[in-house]
Amino acid sequence: MVSFVDHAVSVTVPATSANLGPGFDSLGLALSMRDELSASVAPAGLDIDVEGAGADDVPRDETHLVVRAMHAAFASMDARPPGLVLRCRNVIPHSRGLGSSSAAIVAGLALARALVAGGSLLLDDEALFQLAAELEGHPDNVAPALLGGFTISGHDDGEFFTVASSVDPRVTTVVFVPPTPVATSVARGLLPDVVRHADAAANSASTALLVAALAGRPELLLRATRDHLHQSYRAPAMPESLRLVEALRADGVAAVVSGAGPTVLAFTDAASVDSLLARCPLGWTPHHLAVEARGVLVG
Repeated sequence: MVSFVDHAVSVTVPATSANLGPGFDSLGLALSMRDELSASVAPAGLDIDVEGAGADDVPRDETHLVVRAMHAAFASMDARPPGLVLRCRNVIPHSRGLGSSSAAIVAGLALARALVAGGSLLLDDEALFQLAAELEGHPDNVAPALLGGFTISGHDDGEFFTVASSVDPRVTTVVFVPPTPVATSVARGLLPDVVRHADAAANSASTALLVAALAGRPELLLRATRDHLHQSYRAPAMPESLRLVEALRADGVAAVVSGAGPTVLAFTDAASVDSLLARCPLGWTPHHLAVEARGVLVG
């Protein structure tokens, strides 16, 4: 018989940026911006409180993404809590390409596991990753949200996989967050079903180079972040983002669309952060975000 802990548990989970240019649905990077959540088992019912990003838009019922993830984890552990209390302090902007949905999924899974006595034995880290990727549909954001740092992920032989890769300590990022969201489904809907073989080959080369560039050759990041598969097709949904990417790249800055957009991420070094922040378009919000070595943390 599964039992629950008699106290609240808390987690923090980082923002993430996927793709990083050419690494479509495979590369992900954790960033130093974190959502904070806590949960406890209640005698009955569901009590949700949300503040911060998305507070006016997210549901307060069983359809809340964190709650859905929690119930998926409970089901995998054959646990049935009578009720739940959930508190969310959201910092990661929603529908901006910084992994808010993956953060919610990872947070929900981690909260549920922590609420079950011996939960780590019933749902180990590998099983938790597989469940997170299934819920999200792809592993590129959930992997760094879970593990931190830079991850290379994919899906084959009926299961998801991920491996961590190193990041040179000189590498940092600036992100430019526009005021208007773009739904991931809209951004994905603009992608073609077929791409040219030459474009696929070029993207493979860029992706391999990007792994090496992040690991210790940051001077190669501009070339390594060239994309041939997805960014240009998304221009109709985020023209200002693509214009900013093009302007920054023309000046030698390794800029990309973050995830499905519309946020723009620029790789840089500490000396160039201030000059990059000054290039933020009017009405957008800039952030200097370090690479976050830690993934989800349970308190």
